Amino acid sequence: MLKATNVPIDAPPRRRVLIAGAGLGLTVTACSRAAGPPHRGAPGPGAGSGSGSGSGRRGLRQAGVTTPQQSTALLLAYDLDPAVRGAAGARALKEVLGDWTDALAETREADGSQETRLTATVGVGPRLPARLGVSAPAALRELPSFPGDRLDPARCGGDVLVQLCADDSDVAEETAESLTRLAGETLRPRWRQSGFLPPSPDGGGTPRDLLGFKNGSANPSPQECERWVWTDDATYLVVRRVHLRVEDFARLAVRRQEEIVGRRRSTGGPLPGGPEHAEVDVFAKSPKGGYLTPAHSHVGVVSPLHDDGARMLRRGYSYADGPTDQGLLFLAFMRDPALFTRVQRRMATRDELSGFTETRGSALAYVLPGAGPGRPLGAELLA
Repeated sequence: MLKATNVPIDAPPRRRVLIAGAGLGLTVTACSRAAGPPHRGAPGPGAGSGSGSGSGRRGLRQAGVTTPQQSTALLLAYDLDPAVRGAAGARALKEVLGDWTDALAETREADGSQETRLTATVGVGPRLPARLGVSAPAALRELPSFPGDRLDPARCGGDVLVQLCADDSDVAEETAESLTRLAGETLRPRWRQSGFLPPSPDGGGTPRDLLGFKNGSANPSPQECERWVWTDDATYLVVRRVHLRVEDFARLAVRRQEEIVGRRRSTGGPLPGGPEHAEVDVFAKSPKGGYLTPAHSHVGVVSPLHDDGARMLRRGYSYADGPTDQGLLFLAFMRDPALFTRVQRRMATRDELSGFTETRGSALAYVLPGAGPGRPLGAELLA
């Protein structure tokens, strides 16, 4: 659970700089470069930049979605206090989100955030609108249960979710403490999970997971983000805490690992050949009639070709909560969570990689439109 903090709102300038640098979407951005390898020292959208790059609609969007991926992540889930309901609850939450917006933007002109590229991304869970008596976004519904899940209720759900990403985990922790203090009695901490990017043996590029394979090779382009990730200025975040049987997987020969994943371990390229980011035709066959990409491989099962080209933007991290519990903090953004449901159902029944995974935590959030002058986070939802 989150620790209580006595850091005052008028804390020393250095602390204020680090907190304020998160920029809860105060930047006008389009879908910038899809989340990928960290670019240390470069500010991301919401960390003092004036605009994003890419094509499509331009509007107020939260940072931490298409921002180039930072080295660490901290996910926080809060529940609305049971005594806070209805119109009074909506006013109380509106005040909290307003305080968060102000605190994270107060000194954004300072350059402390450039050192850590801190971003804060805030969303609301499926139960919240009904509890407050406000209209729910169309696709905000609880995720269904999936075969093979072993969910711990204490690590699932949440009325408000916050994703904090930074190149310095201490900065994310400081920000978490401040946000929790500002939440007062309105929001109660439910669960938290930290994540990190393992060191890359090839010195950069797409991050690797604890199985040793690149994770995120088939992420959508900026143009595809406009179609498949954003719905106007909002999006949806799926969080899955996936335990990995790392030692069992490591005992397999590399060739067998590649057959299960559907990519080359060394390069991340498709099994039939080609560079890492080449499109994979999972239906292509050899002259003898066999699939060039195994049909039951992870790549073969999750391919966008099964979903009319629909894609999600993956921004995953690894986690290590002791020697017996390590795995993938799966974070994915999409315009409709129904896409994740379809993909996960295929994975549960056809994906050979599922034999080495077990999902123990799960959450879904509607990522709010970004804040702007005179428009704090949640202004539309809580109007």
